[in-house]
Amino acid sequence: MAKDYKAKDIQILEGLDAVRMRPGMYIGYTGTRGIHLLVWEIVDNAIDEASNGYANEITVTLKKDGSCEVTDNGRGIPVDIHPQLGVSAVEVVYTQLHAGGKFDDKNYAYSGGLHGVGASVVNALSEWCQVDVFQDFSHYQIKFASVEDPKTKKITAGKPLAPLAKISNTRKRGSTITFKPDPRVFEDVDFQGDVVRRRLRDLAYLNAGVKFVFTDERIKDEEKRRREYLFEGGLKDFLKYLNADKNAITEPILFEGESSGIRIRAAIQYTDSYSESLFSFVNNIPTAEGGTHETGFKAAITRVFNDYARKIGVLKEKDNNLSGDDFREGMTAVLSVNVKNPQFEGQTKGRLGNTEVRPVVESFSAEKLAIYLEDLKHQEAAQLILDKAVKAAKVREAARKARDVARQKNELEAAPLVGKLSSCTGRDAKVNELFIVEGDSAGGSAKQGRDRRFQAILPLRGKPLNAEKKRLDQVLANEEIRSMITALGTGIGEDFDIGHLKYNKVIILSDADQDGAHIRAILLTFFYRYMKELITEGHVYIGMPPLYKVQKGQEAVYCYDDKELTSALKKIGKGYTLQRYKGLGEMNPEQLWETTMNPSGRKLMQVLIEDNTEAERMVTVLMGDKVEPRKEYIFQYADFNKKDDFEPVTAEGGK
Repeated sequence: MAKDYKAKDIQILEGLDAVRMRPGMYIGYTGTRGIHLLVWEIVDNAIDEASNGYANEITVTLKKDGSCEVTDNGRGIPVDIHPQLGVSAVEVVYTQLHAGGKFDDKNYAYSGGLHGVGASVVNALSEWCQVDVFQDFSHYQIKFASVEDPKTKKITAGKPLAPLAKISNTRKRGSTITFKPDPRVFEDVDFQGDVVRRRLRDLAYLNAGVKFVFTDERIKDEEKRRREYLFEGGLKDFLKYLNADKNAITEPILFEGESSGIRIRAAIQYTDSYSESLFSFVNNIPTAEGGTHETGFKAAITRVFNDYARKIGVLKEKDNNLSGDDFREGMTAVLSVNVKNPQFEGQTKGRLGNTEVRPVVESFSAEKLAIYLEDLKHQEAAQLILDKAVKAAKVREAARKARDVARQKNELEAAPLVGKLSSCTGRDAKVNELFIVEGDSAGGSAKQGRDRRFQAILPLRGKPLNAEKKRLDQVLANEEIRSMITALGTGIGEDFDIGHLKYNKVIILSDADQDGAHIRAILLTFFYRYMKELITEGHVYIGMPPLYKVQKGQEAVYCYDDKELTSALKKIGKGYTLQRYKGLGEMNPEQLWETTMNPSGRKLMQVLIEDNTEAERMVTVLMGDKVEPRKEYIFQYADFNKKDDFEPVTAEGGK
């Protein structure tokens, strides 16, 4: 029987206008990423009901009017009058910062969200917000709006239009929150359906037995409009999905339980690939930047497998222990922990900071892994894992000199760059930019056209190696990749240190054709596998050269896509000449500077990871060994009738 959940349970720890003044303090972004964070905040509240046993179905609907509706069949937000404020608890939750039922563990053992500010922040940053509560055979409703004073133009954020009211009887239970992001706050208020859908799919994997329903009413095709996700296998099903296009060499290793008040679930499977894929979550929130739970989990794997290797004689007394990287080569793992008082670094919750979590996760994981390895049924799998780790260690040792070349700042390191890298004169890494340019011809124009005070140029004289298909020693043997590592100064893999990054922006500049797209994919794959923090910290960009130049007399207009071209031709009228740029090499230095390199007029796409699991799948499908998944993806998504297929996938307003 569900525990009573009343107004007295809502604790108040101050108005919403401050949220609108500085939205970045609360959600981090005011672009496309920001409006999706509003969705996650409301979904997190619904998840809390489900993960604490009060709900088993969550529905998210993107409406035609640009609003988003989130429904759960949980207990419903309390509707009685709050004893301190004299208004309904619903109104308190949606108008008061630091008000909620999650500051102790009486109503929620574990919870995500922004701990008492999530719902109110969503209301504050919405044009309007409506809350419907279905409780005790009654349907209650309250509406909020961010109202602008016509005289002063001051906006009062999230103002209730009327008190909470009962509007009908019902047998339903739960809550429905509908909100529309305010275009006065966000640069882009258009929800990306695939982003929402994929997040709900991952949540369904993490919450076995909970149904997630996603509907995008903006889509005309009925088959594509609605999706349901329900996975009874939980993390095991998640592993199956993640490794669908890889060659698994072991069955999944699964364990779960609770220790010192922390719920821990993990799924591990080894494949024949050379990369590690670890996806971690805290209270259902993805922690792409890791944290103490990941640190403890990795430490357990390293310790237990080294101990086991010594026990069965794979490692002799004189041998050094293998490194964690060796044991995690080819590993795909999902780690999900529930913590009662999670401390996330940054409001966007990318990294867990609770120091007490590490030893608990390490001890628990080590115990479960040791039991797994001792079981005679798993001896073959254990041997395969150890064999793979030993080979990885040999490769690591063989690549050590190449790593030193890439890491150390000496004459040997600088030698490969002679005649290649054109450095900038400035030494302030916070403003410096590195353009990685396709081809010598374009590289020459870029060198002449740049502002050498802060822009460095590294031309690529051939295609770099596809890092997805090669071991570390093979990757480091590639001259183009070595040049990039040296130019950036960070080292790679376990030696990577972003504190040594010489450039704030790393800009990939390639032709807008198939070869250029392939080079972009190869470079992004390398950064993703060996310098991932470059992407997660927002240092990687794609330069957007124009596709057309429209000239009429002395007037020249550069167009970056067909839509801009159509608009320019209408505006400029008859008597123009049209030039279609087939490559960067066709531009002289002045044109390249004006269109692509000048910070005041250029277009850059920042590369960020919106969905870690989807990024992993795409790298595997598009850059991995298996041909069939790649063919299937191309036939499903490529539009061969378009003249220009370049549409890179990025965050913050990009596609």
